[in-house]
Amino acid sequence: MTTDDDMFGGFGGRYVPETLMAALTELAEVWDHVRADPGFLAELRRHQRDFVGRPTPLYPAERLTDHHGGATIHLKREDLCHTGAHKLNNALGQVVLALRMGKRRIIAETGAGQHGVATATVCARFGLACVVYMGAEDMRRQAVNVGRMRMLGAEVRGVEAGTATLKDATSEAIRDWVTNVADTHYIIGSAVGPAPYPRMVRDLQRVIGDEARDQYLAAEGRLPDAVLASVGGGSNAIGMFTAFVPDAWVDLVGVEAAGKGLASGRHAAGAAAGTPGVLHGSRSLILQDTGGRVLPTHSVAAGLDYPGVGPEHAMLAEQGRAVYTAVEDRRALDAFRRCTALEGIIPALETAHALAYAGDLAERLGPGGRILVCFSGRGDKDLHTVAEQGRIDEEADVAEREPVANASGGAR
Repeated sequence: MTTDDDMFGGFGGRYVPETLMAALTELAEVWDHVRADPGFLAELRRHQRDFVGRPTPLYPAERLTDHHGGATIHLKREDLCHTGAHKLNNALGQVVLALRMGKRRIIAETGAGQHGVATATVCARFGLACVVYMGAEDMRRQAVNVGRMRMLGAEVRGVEAGTATLKDATSEAIRDWVTNVADTHYIIGSAVGPAPYPRMVRDLQRVIGDEARDQYLAAEGRLPDAVLASVGGGSNAIGMFTAFVPDAWVDLVGVEAAGKGLASGRHAAGAAAGTPGVLHGSRSLILQDTGGRVLPTHSVAAGLDYPGVGPEHAMLAEQGRAVYTAVEDRRALDAFRRCTALEGIIPALETAHALAYAGDLAERLGPGGRILVCFSGRGDKDLHTVAEQGRIDEEADVAEREPVANASGGAR
């Protein structure tokens, strides 16, 4: 049984084995209670401040703005969260919740490794057993994060099935939960899965958008024209978008992975190119063939390499409140290098997809336009992948090295 809060138009719901229904019902009831409990919220805010490092800054990307010669670009710096990505917001909240439920064993799935690292980190902080499922291909691409998880005390279980990526890791985590549901809490890393996970993850991630909206108004005296975020399952995006959904004049843009190009079939653009279907316990937009079989995906960014999106994104797309587009691998790699060279900030490859589209949009909007990007994570973990693509040793474009003039015409 699901409530209206668990449905997003015709999307969402709870499509799981019967053995999980009682656990999901209990989880929904506990979440509905604690999200309005001043004691729980005060404890969460204390950990967000002292352990995560919130609030994260709003950063004016002056050299990127000058490079594109158009709209101003601001970055919401979730890469400055402890562990280097927005994922800790969700993992922390769910572990505090699990402790209230008496669950001492935690399982998770991960693609880029950032959710796995965040989960392993909070389990170390609170002394909980932790198992992380990860596709073998993603373990190869994100070896640094695998090492981090193991040093934090987590058991990382490699998944060889299917494409050995996030979809397959998620399937294995669900199988574990079915077997061990009595003493185990499953921390889903994105705004996907059966109810109540999509709205629970959204509630825990909306701190991003709430902070960013207040910070942008304080800095600029108005709201941005467009808010951008990368979308795999879509947790950083829904966290960012939620604060701006009522502001109908603010464009919301989700940027997915076009991989080798949408026409090639080697991509992971679930919202832009998917159709309604059921995946990992909820109904959403997914990549599938005419027989309902989930299609293999591709992205240079492991965290975007997922064949669907969260059900709330599917609803926003259907309503037209948010637009979902896609950026190819090569353009994300260009944006990765550009941001590193111009701002001195190494973005996650996931974030680089949003940055690539931000550059295009800045040039279209022109001077006077204003863009806010959720900078979802840092890119240290991606240096191996970028090197494999032959992009580490390239010299930066000379034009990208031009100093930025300050208000008095000098150089900073």
